[in-house]
Amino acid sequence: MRKLVRAGVAAPACLANYHHGQNTWDDLGHEDRNQIRGQLVQMQGRRCAYCEGSLDMLGQHIEHFRDRNNFQPLTFAWSNLYWSCYQEDSCGRYKDQHAGAFNFNEIIDPCVDDPDAFFRFRADGTISIRPGLQVTERRKAEETLRVFNLHPQWGRLRHMRKATLASYVAMIDGCSGFSIVELQELLGQELAQAETQPFSTAIRHVLTEL
Repeated sequence: MRKLVRAGVAAPACLANYHHGQNTWDDLGHEDRNQIRGQLVQMQGRRCAYCEGSLDMLGQHIEHFRDRNNFQPLTFAWSNLYWSCYQEDSCGRYKDQHAGAFNFNEIIDPCVDDPDAFFRFRADGTISIRPGLQVTERRKAEETLRVFNLHPQWGRLRHMRKATLASYVAMIDGCSGFSIVELQELLGQELAQAETQPFSTAIRHVLTEL
């Protein structure tokens, strides 16, 4: 999970044509859904807002952070929309169908909170909660991992992250003879290239926090 910035990405114009109480989400046509996806691409790329996996590989759906069943007035609110993968065992679908009861104020909203302040991604694909958090912050980190089923220590996502990170770990291991300047230049290039890639936060943590 990474910090997303919605400011500067205009709300899809089509949303102004739909209103809670008059329309349902099913009323959106194909072109309107594509318009929404286009704006979400500008905000988050073709990566899941929660796991950062490739939406081209994992499937995709327009995700309501606060679900439509319990928060109907937010059905067409741009601030409530993300692009999530379409996996049953994680992210938006898991949140809505399998997570059970939770408080939305106790999970991370990636446009409101900075996940970097809560999580540390490691080279073995695991996620750990950063030490020193206040009780309420630690609760938010724990609930986010649970509600989105982001597999902090095991599972499909851990293996995907580990596979992605393997080449970066090997690269760092091969840089033992580099000067500090050479290493900084190489890491800067790799970080710039990785910025738009799946699991970019995990890559950044491995390259900068080993």
